[in-house]
Amino acid sequence: MRAEFETIIAKVCTELFGVDVAVELTRPDEKFGDYATNVALQLSKQVGQNPREIAEQLAVKLRENFGEHISDVSVAGPGFLNFRLSNARLCAELGGVVEAGSDYGASDRYKAQTIVVEYSDPNPFKVLHAGHLYTSVVGDAIANLFEAAGAEVHRVNFGGDVGMHVGKTLWAIVKRLGGEDPEKLAEVPVERRSEWMAEAYVEGNNAYDDDEAVKAEMVAMNKKVYDFHEQNDHDSPLARIYWTCRSWSYEYFDAFYGRIGCHFEKYYPESETAAIGLVTVKQQIGKVFEESDGAVVFKGEDHGLHTRVFINSEGLPTYETKDVGLILKKWEDYHFDKSVVITGNEQEQYMAVVLKAVSQFAPELAAKTTHLTHGMVKLAGGVKMSSRKGNILRAVDVLDVAAEANKAATGNDDEQVVLGAVKYSFLKQRMGGDIVYDPVESVSLQGNSGPYLQYAHARARSILSKSKVESRKVGSLDESERSLVRKLTEYPEVIEKSLVDMLPHHVCTYLYELAQTFNRFYEQNRVIGDDRESDRTTLVSAYAGVLQSGLKLLGISAPESM
Repeated sequence: MRAEFETIIAKVCTELFGVDVAVELTRPDEKFGDYATNVALQLSKQVGQNPREIAEQLAVKLRENFGEHISDVSVAGPGFLNFRLSNARLCAELGGVVEAGSDYGASDRYKAQTIVVEYSDPNPFKVLHAGHLYTSVVGDAIANLFEAAGAEVHRVNFGGDVGMHVGKTLWAIVKRLGGEDPEKLAEVPVERRSEWMAEAYVEGNNAYDDDEAVKAEMVAMNKKVYDFHEQNDHDSPLARIYWTCRSWSYEYFDAFYGRIGCHFEKYYPESETAAIGLVTVKQQIGKVFEESDGAVVFKGEDHGLHTRVFINSEGLPTYETKDVGLILKKWEDYHFDKSVVITGNEQEQYMAVVLKAVSQFAPELAAKTTHLTHGMVKLAGGVKMSSRKGNILRAVDVLDVAAEANKAATGNDDEQVVLGAVKYSFLKQRMGGDIVYDPVESVSLQGNSGPYLQYAHARARSILSKSKVESRKVGSLDESERSLVRKLTEYPEVIEKSLVDMLPHHVCTYLYELAQTFNRFYEQNRVIGDDRESDRTTLVSAYAGVLQSGLKLLGISAPESM
């Protein structure tokens, strides 16, 4: 609807003033109208006329062009144009909401395009922390938005199964086992495997910092891990320990992602991307990269960035080279139109250097890649934690404290409500800054929370279940009904904005405002047993459908009852 009206306004501007202008309609406070534009102020600079006089001329012409779609076009302030939709147009839009059902708000903006969304990115041998939970939730929501716009979406994951963190952990595991004895791994309880490896990583990291001789042993262990991959060694005792523990990590990841309703099409291990990255970087030495003190670096200062090492003095690829290989592997696998990568804020400058380096020899791939970042996840009143020291906020800790808060508040332990609480609490905050998670606030049925919206949906379904009459096409609206329909028609615009910005919090804000609008409607109007029951159940059905659609985009269930 908005795009249709913007086209009409732009056409009238050209007819009256002979100027092409980009028209953008916004949603003002309802008391001023349903749409507004400052196009008259834009035109005044181009045609040299008073903006209010321009707005008055536009208003006259637009009343003619919009016809029955608009009940009023008014001029406000120095030249703002406000539009009020007619009841007939709103009723027609409501019919579209009902007819589209769960597809309402979907578009073909990315039809026939391939989008790769990479997120979560945990490292085997380490525990999933709260940041992994956050990126899993927000990454899924962004992927859902692209799918709603017609894209073919591939969800992928990237993690370090090689590198110094593996060398440190493997060293500590061998120490725990009393030597390179893979048979002793059977003594580790299944439910303890992930924590056992995480504890080994902390032990190894502390030893690495404290003892130079041990540090050298870990460096050698790291080289052996690369050899396992190059030589396809699955049989030597140390290799068996490595491959077994790596498989434990992936089993742990799969179980956790299944718990939160998140799925990935592919895991890219660094061992797979390192080789192609290493070959590519070596091919570009002297053109993009240069040798420095036995290492290979990219001089980022030449591009307003900083220098980073891509091949270290041991001849091993660094994270940077593995990321180069990842970009090339994703292109090889998907030939994507767009690749979205989601990481923590601390990776912003790092990725800027990687993408700038790639842009020197594969500019089209760098241009197709978008890097999104987020802050640290903290419990309310919490402090920053680190997996290097073992004092991390684990992903399961967030779910556990949410479950405890929900149990204390409601007496039940509904996992879907707990997941809805955590996901919504994350997603309602604008991505970019730190995320402060308050478990008590997140499970509340009052205020801006996931359970509040889940209950709002269940309540609407309950109202509909009590009706004995058939819904029908609505032909007229009173003011309270009009406000609800007006809010419903905003949904496609909100999805579009969320998609363009790649910020799911717009959907959260809208759903909360929609629920509040419905509450005001319901407080003023009886549905069941009223003369307008058929009309109003149509409104309630449309409202429930939009709530369900929005929650689905966020990866949150919409229960029929609570």
